[in-house]
Amino acid sequence: MARIESPSGDAPRLDALAEELASGFRATGATARREPGPAGDHLLLEWAGQDESLPHLLIVGHHDTVWPVGTLAEWPVAERDGVLTGPGVVDMKGGLAVLEGAFALLADLGQRPHRTVRLVVVSDEEVGSPDGRLLVERQLRGAAAVLGLEPPHPDGRLKTARRGSTRVRLTVTGREAHAGNDAHEGVSAVDELVDQLVAVRGLARQPGTELNAGRISGGSRANVVAGRAEAELGLRFATAEAQRRTLDHLARLTALRPGARVRTEVLSSRPAWPERTGNPLLRHVRSLAAVLGQQLDGGPAGGAGDTNLPGSRGLPTLDGFGAVGAGAHARQEHIRLDQLAPRIALLAALLAVPLPRLRDRSEG
Repeated sequence: MARIESPSGDAPRLDALAEELASGFRATGATARREPGPAGDHLLLEWAGQDESLPHLLIVGHHDTVWPVGTLAEWPVAERDGVLTGPGVVDMKGGLAVLEGAFALLADLGQRPHRTVRLVVVSDEEVGSPDGRLLVERQLRGAAAVLGLEPPHPDGRLKTARRGSTRVRLTVTGREAHAGNDAHEGVSAVDELVDQLVAVRGLARQPGTELNAGRISGGSRANVVAGRAEAELGLRFATAEAQRRTLDHLARLTALRPGARVRTEVLSSRPAWPERTGNPLLRHVRSLAAVLGQQLDGGPAGGAGDTNLPGSRGLPTLDGFGAVGAGAHARQEHIRLDQLAPRIALLAALLAVPLPRLRDRSEG
């Protein structure tokens, strides 16, 4: 799986991996359906449960990665001293392999999951799931709980909350002119964008807000006053209020110099998933882990993912059921091979054992 490159936006490669995944999951008893997406197909899979009258268990994952085509040629998948390295092994092809292993284990034991299980694998998670989110949202209806296949914390702890995240594009339009002869006739979009970014950096000093200017482009050549420039911002929020306050501010940006125009566009957004008091789902998973001789706990995560949506809505949600490792989005990305079997056993137990009551009756 890790040897099939699948960068976000590369539909042919994502579709090839989707078919590979569907084939593997079908072998464990799943029905699989490709859901068309503008930048690659998503997958919707389902396993029948022993008691099909129960609300389904939803699992979410993704098969796109941040790594461009050609990365494998210079950084091939390799195993050394019990560690597997390579692009996408921890985020999150390892998690998809763990889940396939869990269902294969149940099949080998002649077992079915206790309740119907649905798996959504989206093709655009690494760019904020702008289309995949709709598929996830449709499967939330009636779900008893939601599990995520993202990697756990490096020490193996599960993820019990996530910050909100939003990708925003700032586009500045100016007026081109000859930079030597008619500079006074021009309005530099690059200068305007730089000033806007300096002002916007102040948002990161607000409580619960972090900002990264991840990409900047603009202008055409050194002797032309730039007529257009843009920047893509990555924002993270500790609370829904911080997210609302910051996005409201960005939506009201106006040009600082005459003749320039500033436009703000939200490319993708995920709501903050706050920590849940008590967390009966985490207690249940911890008890299963103890029976298997594993020590397990959970804690909030800094990154965002597809579990933000159910978690923000109060659905019982846990993430981090993927392969144990570290280095996501970096050249040190790796998984620990000795932790694959324990993770597979834990997921298989979670699928096979009845869930306790996870919500008060007043919560619906």
